[in-house]
Amino acid sequence: MSHPHPELGAPPKLPKGGLRVTPLGGLGEIGRNMTVFEYDGRLLIVDCGVLFPEEEQPGIDLILPDFTSIRDRLDDIEGIVLTHGHEDHIGGVPYLLREKPDIPLIGSKLTLALIEAKLQEHRIRPYTLEVAEGHRERVGPFDCEFVAVNHSIPDALAVAIRTPAGMVVHTGDFKMDQLPLDRRLTDLHAFARLSEEGIDLLLSDSTNAEVPGFVPPERDISNVLRQVFAGARKRIIVASFASHVHRIQQILDAAHEYGRRVAFVGRSMVRNMGIARDLGYLKVPPGLVVDVKTLDDLPDHEVVLVCTGSQGEPMAALSRMANRDHQIRIVSGDTVILASSLIPGNENAVYRVINGLTRWGANVVHKGNAKVHVSGHASAGELLYFYNICKPKNLMPVHGEWRHLRANAELGALTGVPHDRIVIAEDGVVVDLVAGKAKIVGKVQAGYVYVDGLSVGDVGEPALKDRKILGDEGIISVFVVVDSSTGKITGGPHVQARGSGIEDSAFNAVIPKVQEVLEKSAQDGVVEPHQLQQLIRRTLGKWVSDNYRRRPMILPVVVEV
Repeated sequence: MSHPHPELGAPPKLPKGGLRVTPLGGLGEIGRNMTVFEYDGRLLIVDCGVLFPEEEQPGIDLILPDFTSIRDRLDDIEGIVLTHGHEDHIGGVPYLLREKPDIPLIGSKLTLALIEAKLQEHRIRPYTLEVAEGHRERVGPFDCEFVAVNHSIPDALAVAIRTPAGMVVHTGDFKMDQLPLDRRLTDLHAFARLSEEGIDLLLSDSTNAEVPGFVPPERDISNVLRQVFAGARKRIIVASFASHVHRIQQILDAAHEYGRRVAFVGRSMVRNMGIARDLGYLKVPPGLVVDVKTLDDLPDHEVVLVCTGSQGEPMAALSRMANRDHQIRIVSGDTVILASSLIPGNENAVYRVINGLTRWGANVVHKGNAKVHVSGHASAGELLYFYNICKPKNLMPVHGEWRHLRANAELGALTGVPHDRIVIAEDGVVVDLVAGKAKIVGKVQAGYVYVDGLSVGDVGEPALKDRKILGDEGIISVFVVVDSSTGKITGGPHVQARGSGIEDSAFNAVIPKVQEVLEKSAQDGVVEPHQLQQLIRRTLGKWVSDNYRRRPMILPVVVEV
């Protein structure tokens, strides 16, 4: 197996007749999926998603792929193929289209409807090409064929990309549920046909590669939900991804069976379920769904609320309910169902929400104590089955953390893919398919781009480090007035602390030391404010460290008069 090297340099010029594959997100992480294909000077992008922030990224709303390597080549992009409508595959599209709004978007009916609604909020009207399984479209030099795959959202597609360099198949996210709710199976016949033609490079979903066996059918959840609904005494509140149409359908079916009304809570949930219903992907019995404002007129045992927040997101409805910061107040006897898996890294946030809900008396049903979720990604047994059908000449695991990628690579090797034809890459690592063999040739920039409110890319790692220090250690500000010509103190020092755990009065012990340092610097002729600030920071920082074993942010302000 080949793998990236930390000393990889910039990739060489793509050999004539070769195909270049550059993942800009989704490798070594769960989210931010984006892959750029290049042939004969033209580019095709598959997916453009976002990654959601973790606790050590305070204040960040979203994390985008880094567009630096393609920013000066936007005119070379033939289109963006969207495999399905989850945020980790479409959430970055508005930010790329801000730079060039006329890049065509290619995807299924539901996927395009979801991204069009999102782009409307950004005031972008995209060029779109709707495709479906079995369709074959020429996109510049890329001959794209679309294949049905089963996932946790309807209308998911894999894409086979034919070029003179060979055929590449990108699975997108998929599993092999043999009893899907919408009866839309992963099209193994189509993959077998592509295998007969010859799959030169397979990019395969790795998320569940460590999990043995097969993913249980989605329909297994229905009986568990019925049991929960049958035993619930008061309101039922369900948290799910705002795009998990299959799961929401099961909730609607159970609510209808037990005589409850359903209200959607949260802008994204209301928007997405409205789209799914209008397009016929969500079957809603008449009168079942009501406006959340009408719930006060219904008894608790007739109410179901469907909201976002299954990953413990701080601003999502469920987290705010747990923190008593939402118009919907959790009361004793309510039942809360977290109908989704735990995305790696979100465990602490989710359990914090579960504890908060339990504190107010809710009965919380989650994957840890009931079968209320099945994964949307193929487990090891399915991947083995899939590789034996596809027989790829080269394999590149995608979509997963390092442990997932390596586990997926091992599965490929077990089915006969030669070790030297399995490429384990990471974001930014460039892979060329030349003369039938895939190999790593270099690396491009592919760091995190942070979205903070309306700011995109302005917040970097130094700012996040400062925020973390502020959150963990607090801040101490020091205000001093000095004579601009002599450097002597004419006012202060005045010290204030916030979040440091140190009382302001405690600084009376260090103020004489600060005065002594400044007086000595004035005698030495040091009058430049920046130098004085550094002296104050060092003196105060040493005192705090020696006496409190803390390292707060110290902000000295020197004013000249």
